[in-house]
Amino acid sequence: MKKTAFLRYLNQPLRFSFYLLLKLPAAWFMGMRVRTCDEKRAEVALPYHWRSQNPFKSTYFAAQCAAGELSTGLLGLVALQDKPPVSMLVTEVRAEFYKKADKTLIFTCSQGDEVAACVTRALANGTGETIVLESSGTLPNGELASRVWITWSFKAKAPRLER
Repeated sequence: MKKTAFLRYLNQPLRFSFYLLLKLPAAWFMGMRVRTCDEKRAEVALPYHWRSQNPFKSTYFAAQCAAGELSTGLLGLVALQDKPPVSMLVTEVRAEFYKKADKTLIFTCSQGDEVAACVTRALANGTGETIVLESSGTLPNGELASRVWITWSFKAKAPRLER
């Protein structure tokens, strides 16, 4: 898919919600939404409600990690458009939690240029390349509630042999 068409698709809430339902049903169930995404930055909203809540009346840590993964992964998917086949895999997740998350969180990753450079290196070298991407989860008042670091691996796929 062309990068511009893919970005248009990502930024259409109803269409992307259907994608989440099919490909990432847990994210769909928790109510995650792409607020905005371009080549440099992705914002994902994680609503605070019973589907993302723990027994302590705050947003479950795994839901926060999933929203961080989605915000970083979207930048990887954007970087892969118009490129030969590349595999994309999470190899590590690390998170820190600073504030009780009892309202909608916005997870933001602004490392699109670094992701694009990593994918370019992976294609040029033919070897796996890794990158650590940071996503910050903020409350509506702008306070930092959590930070998630996702390590992504990108590796060019070997061409398939025709029989």
